[in-house]
Amino acid sequence: MSVAIPYKREMDFEYGRVEQIAPGVRRVIANNPSAFTFHGTGTYILGEGDVAVIDPGPSDPNHIQAIFEAIQGETVSHVLITHTHMDHSPGYQLMKPACDAVTFGFGPHGAGKLEEGVKVEEGGDMEFVPDEKVSQGDVIEGKTWSVECVYTPGHTSNHVCYQLRDGKLLFTGDHVMGWSTSIVSPPDGDMEAYMASLELLLDRDDEVYWPTHGPAITEPKAHVEAFIAHRNEREDQILVCVDEGVCLIDQMVPKMYQGTPEFMYPAAARSVLASVEYMTKRGVLVAEGKPLMDAILKRG
Repeated sequence: MSVAIPYKREMDFEYGRVEQIAPGVRRVIANNPSAFTFHGTGTYILGEGDVAVIDPGPSDPNHIQAIFEAIQGETVSHVLITHTHMDHSPGYQLMKPACDAVTFGFGPHGAGKLEEGVKVEEGGDMEFVPDEKVSQGDVIEGKTWSVECVYTPGHTSNHVCYQLRDGKLLFTGDHVMGWSTSIVSPPDGDMEAYMASLELLLDRDDEVYWPTHGPAITEPKAHVEAFIAHRNEREDQILVCVDEGVCLIDQMVPKMYQGTPEFMYPAAARSVLASVEYMTKRGVLVAEGKPLMDAILKRG
């Protein structure tokens, strides 16, 4: 790969410990490290007194206990969900008995694909349905905080980022992370939407990104530009594969992801599939056979 992504992976943290990361913003990290979550899910707490929680995380009683210990004497009035993957939203079910918060999100898992009649994959949090559905530009206000909703489909069709308006901090969920690129897995994941959502961020004035996984991104526009260039380079790699007679996605992955552990190949194949979908839609590629994952690919 020739595109140099300015990854940020160093962070000082302790599981279950609350950390003040910015004025009016605290974070507690869940002990759910993996190849997809980095060190774990970072749950953000906004404001004081009546607080908002962004992404309560996995269904982990220890993590939920740590959140409540971090806000002793305070009340959770709002719960904001970036998207409905299992490391982000299920924790709210464990919070419900102890708080009467209003939940916010774009919609249930797969909500952004419903109008297309697309049935999304299992594996998301199928139980979560927000009390209040949000859309691009909506503002949610608490007593000591205010956020703007930024609809960013791509990683999932119901992905939302939240900007803390006082400070221009953007909580980016899994849309943009410092430690890794995001997996875009069809049918709910959509590369065309993902690229448009990256472009959307370039037009904004956010000063710092706080992803759900990993450290802050302090030069957000440079990071987003690198992500866009990276995805464009992946398309170039796909075309090189086709020109060399490597015309099946499963055969492309080892060539495109040299140096990546083999156990990550299935996830990588999903993102290649998303790129191929986008390229066939534009006529850059032609697919012979179905499903697309098993199709023979040729230049359009």
